[in-house]
Amino acid sequence: MIAALTPKTPPPAPAPALTLNPDVAIEILLKARLFDVKVPQTDPDSGSNASDDDSVDALEFGAGDDTRHELVSAISDLNDDEQQDLIALVMVGRGDVTLDDWAEARQTAAGIGRARTPRYITDSPRVSDYLEEGLSRFNHSVGDYLDRH
Repeated sequence: MIAALTPKTPPPAPAPALTLNPDVAIEILLKARLFDVKVPQTDPDSGSNASDDDSVDALEFGAGDDTRHELVSAISDLNDDEQQDLIALVMVGRGDVTLDDWAEARQTAAGIGRARTPRYITDSPRVSDYLEEGLSRFNHSVGDYLDRH
């Protein structure tokens, strides 16, 4: 009889549906992680040998560095809804919103617009960490992705 008098808490609401394929989001996350570690080039005319200097130039942006281009291209290849999900995932991962605010986050992302989305992502420090955290709220992980691929 006591159990009948105890109010039941409702089960948690299911996570909203992602328009963006989680595997595609993780591929962008991995490209962003490579981009995040890059620093501006400090000595463009360096004549050093990569084997002698521990390849430190590999962590610098340079004329022949395609890291940013590959990230921007991957983001630009997404449709509008997928780009909105990508930005909303960053917002969730950063703690700006919760999954309960998903629709609002997507509306905010829509306001950023298609043309500015790649720059929004590339200009956000630690964006790969935020994407990873956002995806974890949807029960997707980089580890699971890597195990499958």
